[in-house]
Amino acid sequence: MHVSKFRFNDVKRLKLLSNQARIILIETLATSKSGHSAGPLGLADVFVSLYFKILKNNPKKPSLNSRDRLFVSNGHVCPIQYVVMSQAGYFPQKELKTLRKINSRLQGHPSRKDLPGIENSSGPLGQGISQACGAAFVIKKEKLKQRIYCIISDAEFNEGQTWEALLFAAKNKLPLTILVDRNNIQITGNTEDVMPLEPLKQKLMALNLTVEEVDGHNHLQIISVCNNAKKNKNTTIIICHTIPGKGVSFMENKYEWHGKPPNEQEARKALEELYAEQAKLR
Repeated sequence: MHVSKFRFNDVKRLKLLSNQARIILIETLATSKSGHSAGPLGLADVFVSLYFKILKNNPKKPSLNSRDRLFVSNGHVCPIQYVVMSQAGYFPQKELKTLRKINSRLQGHPSRKDLPGIENSSGPLGQGISQACGAAFVIKKEKLKQRIYCIISDAEFNEGQTWEALLFAAKNKLPLTILVDRNNIQITGNTEDVMPLEPLKQKLMALNLTVEEVDGHNHLQIISVCNNAKKNKNTTIIICHTIPGKGVSFMENKYEWHGKPPNEQEARKALEELYAEQAKLR
């Protein structure tokens, strides 16, 4: 079972943990001189909520059969997954300095065979949701107690495979919780300019799926809706409204930061803002 030092209602501690994750993320990206900034910063609160309050797991025994599984379809956000996994105790935090280095376990897209605790290797967008559906189908067929979680980006709705997987999930009423990073950007621009998605909630509800919306930076909302989803016999989709580049003013809501790391000067400026926020939270 997952062991956490934080009480459910200790919002302050969860906020501190998320902001700390953003600090470590910026330091990691600046050291690597490679990697994505906007999406990982925006998803810090979601990953902290999952690893510290929602997932049934054990960082010291990441391969336990009884664990919940977290699939990350938008694998390019893996820097924040690595950071939060290190915070949770999956591996030493000093290993983050090897991000994207030759022979590192922390590749630019997560590799299941290299890092214990990673459930799916990812690269091409749109495939993680199908992998998660397959795992959830087995869980249901074998009447197991675990739940499958999957994080996907909003831009993945540009791909037909995503909709096919959702149709499969709805038909089979899978024990699956899908968290959508609704940050409204993708690599070439804003999602509503590239390929309009709205009204997204209504489109998903039309598939006979349970659909919820939360503030993707509100830990209690994320945790509460995920816990309610465990009681639901249908697949639940949670649209998490997030701010890409969250916490760094010059990155927020800028699609240009989708796929690039900060340089040395930008990293210093970002860290100044994040350390100031850390002081306020304390």
